[in-house]
Amino acid sequence: MLSFPEPKVRRRRRIVQGTIAALAVLVAGIVAGAVYSPVLALQTVSVEGTKLLTAAQIQKALAPLEGKPLPQISDGDVTALLKPLVQVKEVTTQARPPSTLQVKVTERVPVALVKQGKAHQLVDADGVKLSDSADPAAIKLPVIDGGGGTLPKDLFHAITGVLGALPADVLARLSNASAKSVDAVELKLVDGQTIVWGNAGRRS
Repeated sequence: MLSFPEPKVRRRRRIVQGTIAALAVLVAGIVAGAVYSPVLALQTVSVEGTKLLTAAQIQKALAPLEGKPLPQISDGDVTALLKPLVQVKEVTTQARPPSTLQVKVTERVPVALVKQGKAHQLVDADGVKLSDSADPAAIKLPVIDGGGGTLPKDLFHAITGVLGALPADVLARLSNASAKSVDAVELKLVDGQTIVWGNAGRRS
């Protein structure tokens, strides 16, 4: 049986395919090594964007991630650990090899102080309680007086919705905010003037 030499084109194709396969295995090995390598284990958490919270509070909440390789850490992992910190609205992360995770925090924005008896609570536009205030006079935000009980939820959200639509410099000029109905939100300025808004989207 006669043996014919392999055509050059076929031999070249076989060499190229073999080279590609070898490179694919090499790349897969490198990627796997990076994902699980202790060289890329998290050691430092860098925090940006905090005002209501401190960087130390964020770092403490993310302590369970220490030692985990950076490629295995997702925004979802960080968000889940920060969920108990109600001041955090959103978070994004960026790996800084070999061992640093940069965390950028977007916090909820306070729009009012809710007065309950002698206590004052800082809240955002969604009505989320952010903290208690020991010195409400030092905070330039309007006060929502809840009286001895709790405001109806619809009135409360009507008020915070209006306040959330206002810029910070306007909020600082308000002393009180109240509502007789969801379509009658009243804002009292520090100079005694009163502004009546229809609701969060319409001024009357």
